[in-house]
Amino acid sequence: MSRGGGNRSDRFARWSRAILLGLALLLSPAALPLAQGEAQLAAEYRVKAAFVYKFGEYIDWPSDAFTHSGNSIEIGVIGADMLADELERLVSARTINGRRVTVVKLRHGDPLDGVHVLFVGRSEESTLGKLLLAAKGRAIVTVTESDQALSMGSMINFVVDDDKVRFDIALIPVEQGNIRISARLLAVARKVMPKSS
Repeated sequence: MSRGGGNRSDRFARWSRAILLGLALLLSPAALPLAQGEAQLAAEYRVKAAFVYKFGEYIDWPSDAFTHSGNSIEIGVIGADMLADELERLVSARTINGRRVTVVKLRHGDPLDGVHVLFVGRSEESTLGKLLLAAKGRAIVTVTESDQALSMGSMINFVVDDDKVRFDIALIPVEQGNIRISARLLAVARKVMPKSS
């Protein structure tokens, strides 16, 4: 638990601004020449990993979502091993709302039983629809980084906007998965797609 004053919403907003400022500095042309594309991607994935971990504090899963994994929150990652490695370092010895956090690198065909958060990297764009369909209606928070992901059924999609990592949220798949996302998280999203038109 963090120390200091302010409510959870204020702490998240401050944390979010600090992450965005850090990314802006890391991704500025002066800080990273274009030849360092891999370093730039690593910096982007560090920020995204921090967001993925932090999202869990603002999400309520139904109680039956923990039957396969006991008391832990499992984050599955496919198509982004760099992000998975960063997440593993980040969650080591940490919890989300009192639950231990585990990170699993998934491959095609792996079952999603016990997964609470599924991150699908941009390298899986050709199979994104199939992966989202497999998670549809289940208590799995889907997090993506592809332009058409929300329209395909993703719940949270990362975008890089003006050299800052931001995220959009679609409420229809959230509702279909019987998941609740805190208004505090919705308030810091770049865009929220409503439950109905």
